[in-house]
Amino acid sequence: MRRPRIALGVLIAGLTACAVGPNFKRPAPPKTTTYGTAPMAGQTASTESAGGDPQRFVADMDIPSQWWMLFKSPSLNQMVEEALKANPNVGAAQAALRQAHELYLAQRTSFFPNIQAGVTGDRSEFPAATLTSPITTPSNVYSLYTAQLTLSYTPDIFGATRRAVEMTKAQEAATRFQLEATYLTLSSNVVATAVQEASLRGQIAATKRLLELQHQLTDKVQKQRALGTVSDLDVLAQQGLEAQTAQTLPPLQKQLDQTRDALSALLGRLPSEEPADTFQLADLTLPVSDRGR
Repeated sequence: MRRPRIALGVLIAGLTACAVGPNFKRPAPPKTTTYGTAPMAGQTASTESAGGDPQRFVADMDIPSQWWMLFKSPSLNQMVEEALKANPNVGAAQAALRQAHELYLAQRTSFFPNIQAGVTGDRSEFPAATLTSPITTPSNVYSLYTAQLTLSYTPDIFGATRRAVEMTKAQEAATRFQLEATYLTLSSNVVATAVQEASLRGQIAATKRLLELQHQLTDKVQKQRALGTVSDLDVLAQQGLEAQTAQTLPPLQKQLDQTRDALSALLGRLPSEEPADTFQLADLTLPVSDRGR
């Protein structure tokens, strides 16, 4: 009797070793350190203005999770936090992660036996005069209770269940990374939109100032024409330059309105519910790295 048992044990062990599919191995990261064919510059160009210091790139340095606080703008910090709470894409990504986690927990139950239990009751009446003597059964009403217990278990001989659990676990991890990507994409879009708004406001302010100076210059040319020192051609040329500058103002204003609408959408609001806070270039501080100095 020992030989058949030993043979059966060896057979079961051999079948268990024949798992479905190979074990997962994490692929090696790419060896490249740049995103493009051209090498990345060590620093940006500098300008002789406020905040015009060159920016340096540090490839092997980690940034904080709340990286937008490096701009030192309370309004920007508040908008990013509001976007992370109110944007519907974040809610959808969080719901997808909860669903993936529940599917993983449900798949793990495949390792355990399946137990089903039930109890049924029945109360019946039969014709006592024809089937049973009244002396034997004084009542023609009786109750019948039935209890049932079912136990089933499927052994994971070839590892199919284990691979299925590993697959749902990997899907949960992928969904978690998608949620992190949603956080990163949303926060970066809010910051980029805020910077774009500040840039457009700066361009509009500079255009209005330039238009004001050109209007003053036009008045001076017209006075010179009244004195006879310049011709009508000079006056028309100056008026044309002023008109060309004025034409660049409406497109900038339109871009600013579109940027404000985009910012409202990122915050989970309607275009009519745009935030009260606005952004200027002077309100933003360029991030500074001690290692990059």
